[in-house]
Amino acid sequence: MDTGFVVDPDVAARFPDLHPPLGKRAAVVEANRCLNCFDAPCMSACPTHIDVPQFIKKIASGNVPGSAKTILEANVLGASCSRVCPVEVLCEGSCVMHGKSERPIEIGRLQRFAMETFYDAGGKLPLRRREERQQRMACLGAGPSSLACAAELRQLGFQVTVIDRRALPGGLNTYGVAEYKLRTADSLREVEMIRGLGVKFEVRDIDAAGLEELEREFDVVFLGVGLGAMHRLDVEGSTSAGVIDALEFIEGYKTGARLTVAPRVVVVGAGNTAIDAACAAKRLGAETVTILYRRQRANISAFDFEYEHALREGVKFLWTALPVGLRETEDGIALACLEVAPDEAGLLVPLEGSEFTIECDVVIPAIGQSPLVDLLSQARGVSMEWGRVVIDRATGQTTNPKYFAGGDCVNGGREVVDAIADGKRAALGIAAVLAGNEVANG
Repeated sequence: MDTGFVVDPDVAARFPDLHPPLGKRAAVVEANRCLNCFDAPCMSACPTHIDVPQFIKKIASGNVPGSAKTILEANVLGASCSRVCPVEVLCEGSCVMHGKSERPIEIGRLQRFAMETFYDAGGKLPLRRREERQQRMACLGAGPSSLACAAELRQLGFQVTVIDRRALPGGLNTYGVAEYKLRTADSLREVEMIRGLGVKFEVRDIDAAGLEELEREFDVVFLGVGLGAMHRLDVEGSTSAGVIDALEFIEGYKTGARLTVAPRVVVVGAGNTAIDAACAAKRLGAETVTILYRRQRANISAFDFEYEHALREGVKFLWTALPVGLRETEDGIALACLEVAPDEAGLLVPLEGSEFTIECDVVIPAIGQSPLVDLLSQARGVSMEWGRVVIDRATGQTTNPKYFAGGDCVNGGREVVDAIADGKRAALGIAAVLAGNEVANG
């Protein structure tokens, strides 16, 4: 399936797969380990509720296309999820093999085997037999939530257009996930499959006036815009040319715009995106990469397996360190820091005489993304709380009946699979609400 995206050979060489794919024989052997549990906890642990025993059983019996279709019926981005999902804490974390003191079934790698075999053979998602409907749906944002919503709406017969300001669809799957987990070309391959259903894609930067136009142009608008820019490092000197936010850094090498990095890198933050940026910096040639975090190891938001991976990549961690300023020097950047500790109320306070300086060349803040409050607040009648869109969890409908929403703009930033589940749930909610003629004209 040609996506039109050319993979830079240097990027491919520097970012080999974190977990090599299973070969056919190994996949069959692993599939035959599965107990095909009737009340499979792995299926319940998956936010999209893929029928895990069923797709694994089909691999064991040699029906790999059927396995892939079982996955796709529940999760249209099943290939991406097989590579980016934290299976260690979801499906594999719930595997009954843990109770037998055996290693869990490698569900993620089996799912990847099924999906990549399907794609490599030219497999396409079949369009369900259903009546074509004339209602027009807009999915704002082209990330996982909107893609899942668009695919399901199209399967239900609606006319669907996905709108995004970026040239390439896919959202963070395309631009923001570490290349050794998910390649840009693989994300775009799934987009092309969805396009093959008849979903249209438009590049359009939407502002307040644009939202009003969408309301006039479409019967329903799904908000799947995700989150906005990374939070800025709020210290003196943070506008230095040597400061680049983590998502911009990751996007740079994934799109071929940034294929090298200076020798000394400091990443501020200790979430999964910080880990991705730090490991990428090592693979791009940085001699030293240090993750700076204001709390202890036990408090990081990154998954344990991500932390262990960073250690293997050679990333260093500096705990209880808070950056307070930076200045450019002849030799790079001097990052001023304080050592901090929690007081009786749990608030971090600087320790007396703890000032120190880190000499580096690049500082990469990875301290979370800001909500798209400015845009979302322009969607009239759509209520927000704490920067998040308020929805009916059963249908995804907002307080304006014409708008539905899902993904990070609703949940504040969870996993790709959660966004996909939100998008599909909203599509089914839209269909149900339209069947009851409950959608207002705004």
